[in-house]
Amino acid sequence: MINSIVQKNSSDLTTILKRFLVVLCVLLLSSLAQAKDVPLTGKASDFTLPSNQGKPLKLSDFRGDVVMLNFWASWCAPCRQEMPILDDLQKRFKKVGFTVLGVNIDEDVSDAKNLLKEISVSFPVVFDSKSKVSETYQLDSMPTTVMIDRKGNKRFLHRGYKPGFEVDYEKQIRQLLRE
Repeated sequence: MINSIVQKNSSDLTTILKRFLVVLCVLLLSSLAQAKDVPLTGKASDFTLPSNQGKPLKLSDFRGDVVMLNFWASWCAPCRQEMPILDDLQKRFKKVGFTVLGVNIDEDVSDAKNLLKEISVSFPVVFDSKSKVSETYQLDSMPTTVMIDRKGNKRFLHRGYKPGFEVDYEKQIRQLLRE
């Protein structure tokens, strides 16, 4: 009987360890796949969504500007950490043709609006509560940022956020503004 208990517990432990290793591998691979920036090509899909500015906004309204399309959610800690940094970029580069356009993906828009009261930003925010735009841009991490050139082409993709990404953002903004 003791042998069967030990054998069962050993079997359970082996299963737990196997599952742990699978999860660990998935996490390690996903962190490696979360490249700071990935070159992109092709037109950025246009959309119209309700905004925090009282009227619907279209991505194409910003054609002629370099646009940082930033997908975020109120429950996302890295998003919260990144928002003041994006706001600083908006303030610094707005006059030379740069816009941050925040795309909130919360199902309940009031969650996003409450966060915007807590973390005030000067850039426009649109609300993708039905996840149509998120699906179009095939989000797989939060936050996700797509850099778009003046002609409306996707140029760079950033998955997630870690301190230091803003250095890459600024380099790309400057590059796209010079084109």
